[in-house]
Order: sequence, then structure tokens, then C-alpha cells
Amino acid sequence: MSPTMSKLPYALAAAAALLGAGAAAGYLWAQRSAAPHAAATAGTAPTPAAPERKVLYWYDPMSPATRFDKPGKSPFMDMQLVPMYADADEAAGTVRIDPGITQNLGLRLATVTRTHGAQEIHASGVLGFNERELAVVQARSGGFVERVPALAPGDVLPAGALLAELLLPEWAAVQQEALALQRLGQAELLAAAQERMRLAGMPEELIRSVLASGQVQSRVAIRTPRAGVIQELEVRAGMNLMAGATLARIQGLGTVWLEAGVPEAQSAAVRVGQAARIQLASRPGETLDGKVAALLPALNDAARTLRVRIELPNPGGALRPGLSAQVRLLGATQAAALAVPTEAVIRTGQRALVMLAEGQGRYRPVEVLLGGELGSLTLIQSGLAEGQQVVASGQFLIDSEASLKGIRPQPTGSQP
Repeated sequence: MSPTMSKLPYALAAAAALLGAGAAAGYLWAQRSAAPHAAATAGTAPTPAAPERKVLYWYDPMSPATRFDKPGKSPFMDMQLVPMYADADEAAGTVRIDPGITQNLGLRLATVTRTHGAQEIHASGVLGFNERELAVVQARSGGFVERVPALAPGDVLPAGALLAELLLPEWAAVQQEALALQRLGQAELLAAAQERMRLAGMPEELIRSVLASGQVQSRVAIRTPRAGVIQELEVRAGMNLMAGATLARIQGLGTVWLEAGVPEAQSAAVRVGQAARIQLASRPGETLDGKVAALLPALNDAARTLRVRIELPNPGGALRPGLSAQVRLLGATQAAALAVPTEAVIRTGQRALVMLAEGQGRYRPVEVLLGGELGSLTLIQSGLAEGQQVVASGQFLIDSEASLKGIRPQPTGSQP
């Protein structure tokens, strides 16, 4: 057999294999092409396109309060404006937080309750001198200072303590004239001489002493008119004095003033005569009772507080000016009113907000009108209803989220 004839069976087998593979590939291609057509003929509808979301407005996340009608670039930051859609939670004025993570955020709710009681205003203050007890000692006539005890500003003296001994020549001449008229028995002239002694500045005690003793008393002892502390001492031994020269200023310590600063927002609730409870840092555990003596006409510009004056008795001088104090001003009992924990209120300076919990992890910022305070509670005049729940802890996180998303607080008095 020739070599050509011996290779023929192998060639026929290879050709048969190639034809089989081609037939299999054609069958698979036909099945795949027929599948969409079969599905269409079976009645399977194509997937519908998602509806287009409605855009309410565009905003800059860094300045969410400003809204824009069209998309574009923010005039505040180098970034594109973000759309706010109508189907978003924020469009309803709420912030949604997954209930599963509220515990991690430390959120704590409190119920709006109705309560009544005496309103309390808390303030801080400092003790000071009662300036009505200030005594000024002056020379009533020109003369000389002969002696001054060992005194200095800050010394506390009893009433009648010696301040200085003065020699007053002008008084000597007037006294001699009065004594001469007394010896002559001229009653009318003596009365005129006594009047001249008074006009010269002599006290009544000195006039009676001169006429009773018949002796000229030109050396005069100047004594403190009241008990107190020496604030100024302007007299020294050997000085020449002119009439009206100030010798000393004596500040009485029988009573002291406590000047407290009441926040401007609570100043309308303070009245003269209002009871006050005072606690001094230097006397822990002890409470002093007092009353509001005066409301000073000018506010403290730096702290924006009403200056309230409380007068306190000071037996033994135990209350020292300069001591700090905490004050509770007790108001009249008020009718029942809504109240929330004070910590739940967010004060922005222009308004007060609370974060209202609406269930299912939704929270809404609501503007409220505040009343006074009752202990740890703040009274609410409008903006909330009894039984509602507000966020008492972690509300600042929600407020920040609402601000970033451009959610405006619900106005006072409107309903959700």
C-alpha cells in the first residue's frame, strides 16, 4: 500500500471532528438568540424606569440657610450646590437618625409636663460696703494738728475713738467773747454770742462745756462719729488745717450690700422686696435671708445683667466686703405651666429651640417662647404641648445635622 493510501483514514477522522464541533456551536448560538424572543412571547414585561425625583431647591451645605432656585456653583464656597428633594425627610422639617445608633449618640428624651411652683432666679454677686454708712470727718475751723494716735487706713475703730487733737485759735476768740458777756449778765448779748459759736462750727456739747466751766477750750479732740473701718486718713501731727479740710473717712460695717447680677432675660421678674436666699463661699452650709432693697437703673454692660442690691445685717462684722455669694431670688407662686428640663433648651442668643422627638427616629427643631425657671425646669409659654417628648441630651448633635441640611426651626405657636 502506498503512503498516500495509508494516511487517508486519519484525515477523514479529523474532518468529522471539525464538523461536529461546528454543529454544537451553532446549536448553542441558536438557543441564546431565541431566549429573549421566547421571554417576550411569554408575556414578561421590561423593567420600568425609576420616576424622576422632584427637586425643591438647591443649597450649599456650608451655608444651608440660603436656598437657590437653580443648580450651579455656590457663591460662598468652591463647590457645586446640592439638591433638596421633595421625598426627603428633611423636606418635612425633620432629621432622621437610625434608632439603632441613638444609644451610641447618648440621646435622652424628656416629656413636656405641666407644673407649678415659685419661680426662682439664680444669680451670683459680691458683698460690698453700704455707702449710706460712710461718715466724713472734716475740720470746722482753721488750726493746727497737735496729736494723732497710731492709726492707718484699714483699722477698725469703735464709735467715739480718738482721731486727732487740734488747736483752733479762731474758736478761742469766740469763746472768750461769750464768757465775757456771760460774766456781765447780758442775756440777749450772750444768746447772740452762742449763735456765733455755733456758726464758727462748735458742737453743742463744746458750747455747753465752755459756758459751764468758764474756761476757754481751744484744744479739741476729734473722735469717730460711728464704728467702722478707716478708709482714708488725711491728718498727721504738725499739719496746718484750713476750714473744711477732710481728716478721715469712716465706713460703717453695721450692714453690707450684696450686689447680684440677674441675667437680662430674667430681669422683668425681679421686684423690690423680693425674698432672697444667699449662700457664701466662705460659709458653706449656711444660708442667709435677705430682701431686694433696690434695682439699680443701669445694667452691667459687660455681663448684660441687671444689678440687684440686697442689704444684709452684719453683726460682729462677719460679712466682709469682697466675698462672693450665690443668690436665689424667690418669686410668687405661678399658675400651672408647661415645663421642660433646662438642659433641653438650646439658646442661640436670638431665639430658643428644642428638638422635638416625633417617633421612628425622626426629630424636628421647634422654636419656643421661654418663661422663668423652676429649679432644674424651664417654663414654656408657647411652642410645645403637654405630653410631647424633647431631646434632653445630645440635642446639639441633631441641631448641627439640621443646620447642615438647611432645616429651619418650626416657628413658635405653629403645629407640626
